[in-house]
Amino acid sequence: MYTFGALLMRMNYINRWGLMRNTRTETLSEHVTMVCVISNILAHLANEMYGADVDPGVVTSYAVYHDIPEILNGDLPTPVKYSSRGMREEYKKVEKVALEKLINTLPEKLIETMSPVLRGDNLTEREYEIVKSADRISALIKCIEENRSGNMEFESAYKTIEEKIKENMLPETEFFMNHFIPAYKLTLDELLFE
Repeated sequence: MYTFGALLMRMNYINRWGLMRNTRTETLSEHVTMVCVISNILAHLANEMYGADVDPGVVTSYAVYHDIPEILNGDLPTPVKYSSRGMREEYKKVEKVALEKLINTLPEKLIETMSPVLRGDNLTEREYEIVKSADRISALIKCIEENRSGNMEFESAYKTIEEKIKENMLPETEFFMNHFIPAYKLTLDELLFE
């Protein structure tokens, strides 16, 4: 029996933003879905608008699995995870152990082909940065949704995440921020009829 698929379904039960008051809980599964969508768009933007040579399939595949260590570790709150360089380095070790444990739940024949995808070993630096940008953009969108619902708890997180995005702004990320993000601030009627 191989438990990899069943373990991945546990993403439905892992809530993000645990230290924050949420108007609507976001699961790890929802976050991963958004990161996949945004990563795919960013990869296509990189190729079509900025002459990059990235593989949208490789980017999206890594996005599917980018947070799977959280299945075993839970979502460690960002203020804790980044409280010190030592804490971040230790948590990376914990994530690596969890990832290897998950990889070992695959059939042996799949480990060789899937482990580079799960670890991100098959990505170029640009492809990795695209997924990292998408991960941050997804968090920014969560902040926008909470702020729109009147929850000012996420205002500080929004500013911090926006700064992180700007620190390593790929051209495709800048395009997304300028031309896609404003739509996340609109109502359904505005999205459909304006």
